[in-house]
Amino acid sequence: MQELLSNPYLLPVCIFIAAALGLWSVADMFVVKSNESEERLRRIQGLSSAAAINESKSQRREEIKQWVEKTSSVLADSVKPKTEKEANKLKQQLSYAGLRTDTAQSMYLATKVCLLIGGTLFGLLGVGIFSDGTMMWWVMGMAVGLLLFFVPGIVLGSLIKTRKQQIVLSMPDCLDLLVVCVEAGLGLDHAMRKVSEEMSESNPVLAYEISLTNMHLQMGRTREESLQDLSDRNGAEELTSLAQMLIQADRFGTSIAQALRVQSEALRVKRRQKAEEKASKTAVQLLFPLVLFIFPGIFVVLVGPAAINIIEGFLNN
Repeated sequence: MQELLSNPYLLPVCIFIAAALGLWSVADMFVVKSNESEERLRRIQGLSSAAAINESKSQRREEIKQWVEKTSSVLADSVKPKTEKEANKLKQQLSYAGLRTDTAQSMYLATKVCLLIGGTLFGLLGVGIFSDGTMMWWVMGMAVGLLLFFVPGIVLGSLIKTRKQQIVLSMPDCLDLLVVCVEAGLGLDHAMRKVSEEMSESNPVLAYEISLTNMHLQMGRTREESLQDLSDRNGAEELTSLAQMLIQADRFGTSIAQALRVQSEALRVKRRQKAEEKASKTAVQLLFPLVLFIFPGIFVVLVGPAAINIIEGFLNN
């Protein structure tokens, strides 16, 4: 150590290193200032980097989206429908749920595969950590992935049911607006456009379907084809009957306003009957919560003191 400190070259080397670091820090400060000044000048000239940043973010999102679509397509190939009939049925179910993009089917199937793999690994990991490793536990661990494989189908069925219910419940109001517009002198196409605009906030699902049908009419499709497509892509019985009624009225030249009024009244009666049916089921549905949660508490409150007195009487005797 003393020989190192007594070395005559040590001091010049330290001075050189310190001077180099100082020059580098000063140069770095000037470079940063130059960059900041260039940035201010670029903003003054209207060439702000915000557009470039947004463009880079959009490109990054597009790359991620392409990667996800490619990966989902690869995963979906292992469980895709084997026949055209099954593929059309799956596509129809996704359409009923409002999932109509080109990648909806592959994303749905890829989700099922990912849940199968992830659930199986999670189940096997749990078996390896918390169980004794018998065969029954390994089978139960693998069954977790199999159960998760069917979760997307359950969710899809729930989405279809909810969407159909939203459409059916708002149809009487939609038909009333159509009747008002038609009787005011508007054609059916303009009346549908007006109704879609008015119902865009109260019921966006039905408003979107009506606006999509109106868009098909503007693109040159016939009214019969557009209304038939409206029925096919949603699957609601009430919407199917409405489309058939409008097709028949247009084909035979009958009064559309009168037909809409009759259809609206029928749907309103049907909606009221469904509400009454649900109300009548309430008493039966409340029976199980009463028996499981409320009656035990009432039994403890009423019988508990008497039971304590009886026990104390037996003990004293």
